[in-house]
Amino acid sequence: MIKKVQNIFNIPELKNRLLFTLAMIAVFRLGTHIPVPGVDPSKLSQLFSGGGIFGFLDMFSGGALKRFSIFALGIAPYINASIIMQLLIYVIPQLEAIAKEGGEEGKQKISQYTRYGTVVIGTLQAIGMSFLLRNYNVLLPSMANKFALFAVISVLTLTAGTAFIMWLGEKMTEKGIGNGISILIFSGIVSRMPSAVVQTIKSYKDSSLFAPVLILIIAVAVAIVAFVVIITEGQRKIPVQYAKRVVGRRVYGGHSTYIPLRINQAGVIPIIFASSILIFPGMVLEMIMKNLDSGTKLYSIMSTVVLWFRPSHPFHMALFALFIVGFTYFYTAMVMNPKDLADNMKKYGGFIPGIRAGRWTAEFIDRVMVRITLAGAIFLAIIALVPTILINVFHIPFYFGGTALLIVVGVASDTMKQMEAHMLTRHYEGFLKKSK
Repeated sequence: MIKKVQNIFNIPELKNRLLFTLAMIAVFRLGTHIPVPGVDPSKLSQLFSGGGIFGFLDMFSGGALKRFSIFALGIAPYINASIIMQLLIYVIPQLEAIAKEGGEEGKQKISQYTRYGTVVIGTLQAIGMSFLLRNYNVLLPSMANKFALFAVISVLTLTAGTAFIMWLGEKMTEKGIGNGISILIFSGIVSRMPSAVVQTIKSYKDSSLFAPVLILIIAVAVAIVAFVVIITEGQRKIPVQYAKRVVGRRVYGGHSTYIPLRINQAGVIPIIFASSILIFPGMVLEMIMKNLDSGTKLYSIMSTVVLWFRPSHPFHMALFALFIVGFTYFYTAMVMNPKDLADNMKKYGGFIPGIRAGRWTAEFIDRVMVRITLAGAIFLAIIALVPTILINVFHIPFYFGGTALLIVVGVASDTMKQMEAHMLTRHYEGFLKKSK
């Protein structure tokens, strides 16, 4: 392991990229501790102590939302803008033409539209956050009486913070290692681990079952991580054979390759979609209940319905799983088009052995995708429910699994692959095993 780390620092370019990435992470972590004025820290801490939607959003901001810092919105507006733009590309023909036929200039235009969308979504979320804090009585008395001033300050600060994080992530992608946006999310999630470990030790240190429980928690965590890694890296390879073609004096084709269909093609997007949709019913009902008399029958009915949308309630868990499965199929169908794959293969003389080119190839790929996507959807549903099960059944005092684990595993895997690629191009063994 020591030799592998030394190999990283033996390559000047890789070393500089790694140091730049670490420096930008330090800037991001520093910004998460600079608060926006006008909020009562003690009341804000009580609001987040209950977890729920606030804890879920705080996870993506790396603890910045809990402190209501200048980076409180985190990278969520950029993620939402990117998802919306990906969907619009397949809905609006003009955007699809720019993305597919515009080349590098087209990619830059799509990126620019995504930046504009990030600022718009960030502004809207900042406005909503300002009113939400006022409704939960989290503001200081001086700012509560001057809400308009607080709203202007918070909206400008939070929107600027989101734009800065977006710029930071793009610079990390350009001059650092891995995808900058993903690494910022990764750093925010990992930064919560030390406090989770300390909290776990405090929870069990006075118990006679401290050692067995701690060993069990570690064993379960290792097993879950291994399961996620296996499924995340798993793929179905469909063999493709290219016939020989003579163009002028050159012969093209005549080689074999494969189409890699990943089991988890949709990544964490279905979980984010499902979580975002199931968040609003409970929040809206709670806000309505604040204006109702607690003794009325309507209040009693609404309080019962609110309980259904708690993450630990069986109704919420079942609905969450169904939404994840549905969104997995929807998103996979949006990003993977069997007909386009079949047409491209036919255009360049490729075919799947035993399958006729054209429509039959598209049907075969679609049939394989449906089966693989089912396995991936079930996997996502299980991983998404793991944190709730661990907290409510096994009483583990920290969030483990779900979106956070998928992001950590995915980002770590992609970053390591990029580092290996840098080493391989310079004839360094690095993290690669010796071939026998």
